[in-house]
Amino acid sequence: MPHPFDRPTDRAGVRRANLSLLVRLLRRHGGLSRAQLAALSGLSKATVSGLVAELEVRELVQAGGRHEGGQGRPGQLVELRPRGNWGIGLSVAEDHLGSTVLDLSGTAAARRRVTCDVRALGPERTLDELAALVLAAVSEVDQVAGIAVAVPGLVDPAGTVRLAPGLRWRDLALADVAAASTGFPLDRVVVGNNANLAALAEADSGAARGCHDVVYLLGGVGVGAGLITGGRLIGGAAGEVGHLSLEPTGRPCVCGRRGCWQTAVGIDAFLHSLATPRDLVHDPSLDLAQRTAIVRQRAQQGDRRVLDALTQLGAGLGHGIAVLADLLDPRIVVLGGYFAPLRDWLAEPIRAELAARSVTAETGGPRIVASRLGFTAVGTGAAQAAIRPLLDDPTLAPAGAAVSVEA
Repeated sequence: MPHPFDRPTDRAGVRRANLSLLVRLLRRHGGLSRAQLAALSGLSKATVSGLVAELEVRELVQAGGRHEGGQGRPGQLVELRPRGNWGIGLSVAEDHLGSTVLDLSGTAAARRRVTCDVRALGPERTLDELAALVLAAVSEVDQVAGIAVAVPGLVDPAGTVRLAPGLRWRDLALADVAAASTGFPLDRVVVGNNANLAALAEADSGAARGCHDVVYLLGGVGVGAGLITGGRLIGGAAGEVGHLSLEPTGRPCVCGRRGCWQTAVGIDAFLHSLATPRDLVHDPSLDLAQRTAIVRQRAQQGDRRVLDALTQLGAGLGHGIAVLADLLDPRIVVLGGYFAPLRDWLAEPIRAELAARSVTAETGGPRIVASRLGFTAVGTGAAQAAIRPLLDDPTLAPAGAAVSVEA
């Protein structure tokens, strides 16, 4: 995410930064008058008027209604142009593929989710399915700024998936392959870690909005984390917390080690603890959201086995969160993925483990909150990443036209 100290010094860079500032203000506040934009940005009214004129030529903003507040004549509102410059976010998980389409303001036009065994599909067939999702999305919108793919694994800056143990992918040049299969230029294709992208989405418009020190935990077949410290995302392998070895003699993990955190709190371990193999929650035709809904309903009905399993899950989460809390001292821990709908039953055992294991508990410790974006966080974060280059540099939108891709 942009940092307040990252300010350009050259004239063109300053203009790009000011254009970005206005777009982000409109994205956060909705329609604003030029006077309001000047007051919020700290720029002069004349400068704002010139910047707005350029954004209009680039078809990023348009005239809205009239602003009646304040003294003098009502001011003409400026608002982001609806249904223009969409970002397409693609999510890849062990048990599903998904797509999310967002406009510049963050409004979703469409979401799709396909339940499938991605590990069995393999990279080539998975890319074919993702390309089909992109074509379906492109057919519904007019102008597409770019696409982003979120994957559960280590991704380098060039968009190569170095390792995704849950998918059994290694050294896959995903950005290159995605560009070739979808027809998008490579510079409009982003690949990122799913938990990192979800964390940025929560910080932008979810449960962590306004907080600069966040741990976001994505619960699924594995466990990923998006770590934000001082307003900056910690990249690299830092988010692979599911492979923290908390019990060296514990269960074997898909990564080849034993006792990884996800062997205790991943969805497979959790469902095994609360139901027999023939139970509905193990039905492979149900996606993670559907299975979690069944668990939540049984917990609300007082099912003792389910409640005991939730207590055990909360304790397991608390063990790992205590390690992260002592390392990072976050203000908020956001429970995402399948953890989010179960937060009401997980919070107390998590707090108990934090009190027993974490030094930060002596000063209150982090707040434990549920994701506001729920199972849409990864797709939302990916779509935001697809459109973020345009937010950072509105001059990427050519005057009078935007990038389009033929279906």
